[in-house]
Amino acid sequence: MSSTEEEGPLYAAREPIFPRRISGRFRTLKWWIMGFTLGIYYVTPWIRWDRGPNLPDQAVLIDMSGRRFFFFMIEIWPQEFYFVAGLLIMAGLGLFLFTSALGRVWCGYACPQTVWTDLYILAERWVEGDRNARVRLQRQAWDFEKWRKRLVKWAAWLLIGLTTGGAWVFYFTDAPQLFVDLFAGTAAPIAYITIAILTGTTFVFGGFAREQICIYACPWPRIQSAMMDEDTLTIGYRNWRGEPRGKQDVEGNGDCIDCSACVTVCPMGIDIRDGQQMACITCGLCIDACDGIMDKVGKPQGLIGYFALTDETRERAGEPPKPVWAHVFRPRTILYTALWSAIGILLIVALFMRQNIDVSVTPVRSPTHVVLADGAIRNTYDLRLRNKHGEDRWFSFSANSPATLILTLEGTDELRVLVKANETREQRLYITAARDSLAANQARTPVRLWISDEEGIEVPRAERVNKDTIFNGKDD
Repeated sequence: MSSTEEEGPLYAAREPIFPRRISGRFRTLKWWIMGFTLGIYYVTPWIRWDRGPNLPDQAVLIDMSGRRFFFFMIEIWPQEFYFVAGLLIMAGLGLFLFTSALGRVWCGYACPQTVWTDLYILAERWVEGDRNARVRLQRQAWDFEKWRKRLVKWAAWLLIGLTTGGAWVFYFTDAPQLFVDLFAGTAAPIAYITIAILTGTTFVFGGFAREQICIYACPWPRIQSAMMDEDTLTIGYRNWRGEPRGKQDVEGNGDCIDCSACVTVCPMGIDIRDGQQMACITCGLCIDACDGIMDKVGKPQGLIGYFALTDETRERAGEPPKPVWAHVFRPRTILYTALWSAIGILLIVALFMRQNIDVSVTPVRSPTHVVLADGAIRNTYDLRLRNKHGEDRWFSFSANSPATLILTLEGTDELRVLVKANETREQRLYITAARDSLAANQARTPVRLWISDEEGIEVPRAERVNKDTIFNGKDD
């Protein structure tokens, strides 16, 4: 027999986990967070926000066709992607901060995989019953009752997955109109494809994969150890108080009666009494289960609870643990908070300092300049004029330079062009200079272009931006 056969299969088959219903402060907290996060996800696309006649009135909208992102009063354009990058950095630092202070609280309470798995388990419990009933059904032959319950459960899961995918596509176009189009069969094919993909992945991840997504697919369990130290508050078992396990009427036994209540409620199927494990998402349900048992046997709560390694050393020595604030406010968490706040402040400052007109100036390189019949020299520039206002604006042009310059626009006799609301216009600009106005032996002359939106009755405050470029001059 080969060594591979002696050691067994490389991959063990998944054993289904059937968490038992539990009540307590952490379970209640998880219900509230689940309701809050799902509420935000499903309701947000339907919130309206008046931006004027030329802009969509959906409060949060990822406008792919218009290449813009709307968030209430904020409008982000593609060239302003640094705002999105900044928010992603803040999200990462926030995750580092909470993990450093409280372990995997994100995983246990707010991660989408956790939230939808909780919802799927709730639907499963409604249809099939609590843990013992689900275990019996799992072992039962495929008779009418099992088929009926499984089909009802899968239908409920499919409906949850469908609403998940459906809610997501509403973020990319006008939600009320898309809702009508989806049922009328006139929506874009990509909408149906996206809904189908998200429905399928939610159905599989929340219904069948569950803890395997957290253990095998998610990288965070392997990264979290770098964010945690001996002062991080995380869930653990006070074995110095609970061991040896057994009946309370036996002298010398600890507080743990070995009822396995902490195991049967765990959505990851682990035994927290075995110590810290990568699979633990610190959801706190084992604390609720153990506290309930301790109340029944007349022992103090906290056999399983949130504590740090430094607390373990102190408690073993008979000393009280550190206060919570001493764990939360320490150099590492203060540094993360300072970095998080600094990036947030920079984004806010950048948001209020940005202008509603955006211009790019590109000199035409082939040729760099043209000598006219009268000896004057002309340069050509390609302009991209972006009007971020909600109404049409006239853009006018002027220039500052040591040389005497004449500006003309292609296709018009005026030095102004109309740029439609929330659109980009490409415009060619010609700049001409008399040869004798250029400095001797200077082939390149600095030019500062000024672009202004014209002030008028409907424009109470004109805006003005400048762009520096070069005028290519003499050959001699």
